[in-house]
Amino acid sequence: MNLVTVSTQTRQAERQLEKLQAKTAKVGVIGLGYVGLPLSLLLSEAGFTVQGFDIDARKVDQLEDGKSYIFRIPATEIEMARSQGFRATTDFSKISEQDAIIMCVPTPLTDHRDPDLSFIQKTAESIAPWLVRGQLVVLESTTYPGTTEEVLIPILDRGCPEGLQAYEPGMDVDANVFYVAFSPEREDPGNNTVARRDIPKVIGGHGAVAGKLAGALYGNIFGRTVAVSSTQAAEMTKLLENIYRCVNIAMVNELKLLSLRMGIDIWEVIDAAATKPFGFQPFYPGPGLGGHCIPIDPFYLSWKAREWNFHTRFIELAGEINEGMPRHVVHSVSEALNAHRKSMNGAKVLVLGVAYKKDIDDLRESPSLEIIEMLQEEKATVDYNDPYFPTVGRGRHYDLGMTCTPLDRLADYDCVVIATDHSDYDYEAIVRNSQLVVDTRNATRGIVSSKIVRC
Repeated sequence: MNLVTVSTQTRQAERQLEKLQAKTAKVGVIGLGYVGLPLSLLLSEAGFTVQGFDIDARKVDQLEDGKSYIFRIPATEIEMARSQGFRATTDFSKISEQDAIIMCVPTPLTDHRDPDLSFIQKTAESIAPWLVRGQLVVLESTTYPGTTEEVLIPILDRGCPEGLQAYEPGMDVDANVFYVAFSPEREDPGNNTVARRDIPKVIGGHGAVAGKLAGALYGNIFGRTVAVSSTQAAEMTKLLENIYRCVNIAMVNELKLLSLRMGIDIWEVIDAAATKPFGFQPFYPGPGLGGHCIPIDPFYLSWKAREWNFHTRFIELAGEINEGMPRHVVHSVSEALNAHRKSMNGAKVLVLGVAYKKDIDDLRESPSLEIIEMLQEEKATVDYNDPYFPTVGRGRHYDLGMTCTPLDRLADYDCVVIATDHSDYDYEAIVRNSQLVVDTRNATRGIVSSKIVRC
């Protein structure tokens, strides 16, 4: 495949393309969390020599010892990757040894719900001095359209060695350049039905050359790549995916609140609607949104839209509904206790599940944490149980300092709240041994008991 016509730059790009296609390229992955570590293992499995980078020395030490800190990734996968050359380090000077660099760093919100790009900015500043000619830099972090061109590239250009710069379409063919692309992550923790490599990979290059290089890299590890015309289009693609889910979850959450007042089982309604073979995709209500994507990403676009004097009404309304669900759960607990002639003040409450969804070890933006804090604010004594979290300490938006409570004394609690429907739980036993159960996930479906309040 010829990228362009003859030139110094052409030969440089073609050499990189050949290395990527032959899997002789060295690939660095920055950020070894829920996205970066699985991606590193996928690259290693495909035959690339992979160097992982992280500022957390504890993660690096565990990986270097062949251990895993993510539940769904067994230590055997780490050991296999290490046998194939995978290494982890905190030394960013090794960036200069890589042919391609993939950034998988968090993009949270500030306390004012504005985009927090500090992780992207600091990572870009850390790698810029070590960039070399011909390298491919790919950003995977979900963000608003324009981040790659408006934030990432300027930082890399300012900090990289003198004479080197990001390739721009139409640039002089003899330029001393590196290439930049955006390819949004599509991790779905807990999804065991779709293999990672079977999830199509969307790629947008900053120029056609960068797009083709990124396509060659990801084409070796994913069954299908989807090229779009620009980094902005790729950035918007990821936001569309998550806003679609956010808005539909908000709709079904609102319908749940209405159905509760009308005495209708919303879960029965959803199941019935899902039998339609066209025009309907089921979404399910819950105690609030969790994870790093759906509760956060829509607000990235809302923030960016203001630059264009555009009000994203669907996004704002969906956020308002979804953010109100933890308060609805706490209100339901209070009403359930009142019905049992008990007050929230002084009540003993056990929250089952703190992960943001079932069968994963991920606390990011979990509504359970907000529910716990709200219950504590109402003067309840709160404990939790979660088979994936022996402790819950301090996070970006919480500082609970709690230890997992065993399930052998359920009767001691005035109320048990099912906040995450882990498969490990025996719900019949939980109902049988509890005084009162508030179920936010329909986990007790099929169990008939006056103890259960479904909210």
